[in-house]
Amino acid sequence: MSGAGWALAVIAAIAVGLSKGGLAMVGIISVPLMSLVMSPVQAAGLLLPIYVVSDVGGLIAFRRNLDRRVLLLALPGAMAGIAVGWATASVVPVRGVTLIVGVIGLGFALNALIRPALDAVPRPARGRAATIWGGLAGYTSFVSHAGAPLWQVYAQPLRLSPLIYAGTTTWFFAIGNWVKLIPYTALGQLSPANLATAAVLMPVSLAAVWVGLRLVRIIPPALFYRLITWGLLAVSLRLIWQGLAG
Repeated sequence: MSGAGWALAVIAAIAVGLSKGGLAMVGIISVPLMSLVMSPVQAAGLLLPIYVVSDVGGLIAFRRNLDRRVLLLALPGAMAGIAVGWATASVVPVRGVTLIVGVIGLGFALNALIRPALDAVPRPARGRAATIWGGLAGYTSFVSHAGAPLWQVYAQPLRLSPLIYAGTTTWFFAIGNWVKLIPYTALGQLSPANLATAAVLMPVSLAAVWVGLRLVRIIPPALFYRLITWGLLAVSLRLIWQGLAG
């Protein structure tokens, strides 16, 4: 890669690490950033090993901070979504998936901002919603590591504490990333060149995990949810623009 490519790769690795430290929405910028200097498919393949290694740091940090029921309800749908992504990898354009994710995330963020009083009321975790949103998050995570907005549509209304929210999110995507190693390998996305580049970037990402963990522990709950809602809005607009522009 060029110097500019390496600079973007370092920023993307930092974003991945921050997401595994509890700031899940930050990670969604990683593939779009790398897509400025390579194809989205190559970017996704390069970043997956970084996600997997960073997951280890996140799981150690959040080993006691998770809601098992929320996680277990969503995982079957996620596995199905990953399987669908694998089966349709050659026929579904990433551009269309990017646009759909952006539109859904934008609608949810606007609803949360316009009706904050309703959004502040916790909702119970339900199997049907967990399966639907878990499946969509698994599918979009497979395509471009962009499952966070759809996971947030399911998880944010539950109003978990910031640490439990961050930990459950980390566990959900960590399990998904481990499973994704199988189809990514079968599709040839884990090339030696990608693995070598990922190995260089892994220490950067692991350091960012620690930074994210420190931030999520000091942010008040109300501010935490306000920030991730505004983050979802910004990322969704970026995805819509990317989907429309190709």
